[in-house]
Amino acid sequence: MNTINSENNSLEQLAVLSRFYGVNPDYIIAGGGNTSFKNDTTLWIKGSGVSLGEITPAGFVAMDRTKLAELWKLDSGSAADNNAARAAEREAKVLDGLLGARKPGEENKRPSVETLLHDLLPFNYVIHTHPTLVNGLTCSQDAEKAAKKLFGNDVVWIPISDPGFILACAAQKAMPKPPPSFFFLQNHGVFVGANTPEEIKSIYEKIMGTLAAEIKRQPDFGGSLSSYAGSESAAAHLQAVSGESVCFMRNNEIAAFVKNDYAFKPVSSAYTPDHIVYSGSDPLFINKGADIEESYKNHITKTGRAPKIAALQDVGIFGIGQSEKSAVLALELFCDTIKVAVYAESFGGGRFMTEEKINFINNWEAEHYRSKQVK
Repeated sequence: MNTINSENNSLEQLAVLSRFYGVNPDYIIAGGGNTSFKNDTTLWIKGSGVSLGEITPAGFVAMDRTKLAELWKLDSGSAADNNAARAAEREAKVLDGLLGARKPGEENKRPSVETLLHDLLPFNYVIHTHPTLVNGLTCSQDAEKAAKKLFGNDVVWIPISDPGFILACAAQKAMPKPPPSFFFLQNHGVFVGANTPEEIKSIYEKIMGTLAAEIKRQPDFGGSLSSYAGSESAAAHLQAVSGESVCFMRNNEIAAFVKNDYAFKPVSSAYTPDHIVYSGSDPLFINKGADIEESYKNHITKTGRAPKIAALQDVGIFGIGQSEKSAVLALELFCDTIKVAVYAESFGGGRFMTEEKINFINNWEAEHYRSKQVK
């Protein structure tokens, strides 16, 4: 088999493997996750905003690995700098470098923000996903301790980090030689690397099976309703004040979380970057009898952002978005937040992203780009 045919075959295998995980909501929701294949000279990485569930070989961006290696020379001091202006300047340089590393003919594609981390790992295939079961662990109070108990003391654990260049730098420092076939990212997900698709699947099966055996309670999404007493009136008020599409959801688990603001606390912020991008970092909780429009406006004044999720006490939750699709997606990601909160009960309870990391995602151009891919 000549080199071109070999590369085409490997890309097709990557696309098939990516769709295998991308269509499964237990692993991927919306535009989350990223996958890659590499040889000595080229890395093919999922394009930013491309759905893994629908990806074809054309959805990957061919990157020059020699040029990618140059990006590691960026000032490591600035990588740890929390100053917003310097962080923005750094991210602009990283983006310029990534775009400059695209091979000829790829100029209309934008590579995943995790390109450098994929390139760092010495495996042909790298599959990064955000499984809800995994994030029940990574977003928990006892996360690192539980990970070592379940997967051995040598498991690589990456503390919470800004995605992209900062995460790649953190992983580079933490990675042993040779690197492991998988490692966990706090409040983010898991990376799995191997030289064949079959090995990738085997590693994921082991990870998911190990975690599933530890979960003490499953979320109860029975009794699902698309309307409920008071929901239509509330939806109309939210639509009027927001000027956007509004969708409603209620089920047994949601009913338990919206009993009062205390019950709502385990789902009152963001566990992962995906949650921020699609369902927001600041869900609005509206107490029974409160004025909905006033509550909505006060929330914006307090947070500086319009909510993508509004919870009405004893009624249910509302997804708010520029289109019905984005409103439904907000509900879908919020249900994932609920699942993470429930799974985290088995590992000491949930732990949200820090305010600093939430602010980074809310202000990051790369995530604004990703969220705009939802029409």
